[in-house]
Amino acid sequence: MDDNKLLSANKRCYTGAELRALGLTYYRIKKLVESGALVRLGKSSYENTAYKGEYSAYAEAQARYPQAIVCMLTAAREYGLTTYLPDAVDLAIGRDMKAPALAKDPHIRIWYFPQVRYETGIVRTENSAIYDIEKTVVDIIYYRNKVGIEETKEVLTNYLARADRDLVKLHRYAGLLGCRKILATYLEVLL
Repeated sequence: MDDNKLLSANKRCYTGAELRALGLTYYRIKKLVESGALVRLGKSSYENTAYKGEYSAYAEAQARYPQAIVCMLTAAREYGLTTYLPDAVDLAIGRDMKAPALAKDPHIRIWYFPQVRYETGIVRTENSAIYDIEKTVVDIIYYRNKVGIEETKEVLTNYLARADRDLVKLHRYAGLLGCRKILATYLEVLL
């Protein structure tokens, strides 16, 4: 069987474990890299050159660093909550995780989250992991001094204007992640 046919044109990046789950041995993976069907991105991540979809900087970043979650303004931009164009992909990792290669990449901004903040609100897709919209809003409010007050206001204002907002979930996340009072103050001012 042709190993190239095992690779989906709808999946841009694969981990070594995903390729092995498709039935590929280390030898066959090496041959796919040598033939140009795969490009090695990191220790155990590969780009599929047959990918036909749209390019995504954070999907590539997550292929290199699968434990990282798209967060902050990158996630807000994905949800249409901000017009701000981040100069780097915002990725969250747990405080206890090691990511020396991440910190050296100028196109990636690392946020070291405590375990509860890191594990809360993750939405996984085929190619990436991102925090859900309410978790993104709560994180931006919590880190408002690092993100910027104007950007925080824009994100919250745009979130409140959405028909699919879930204020109960927003308040639950704010309570869990230690910014209930800050959220209440912002809501009082904006509403």
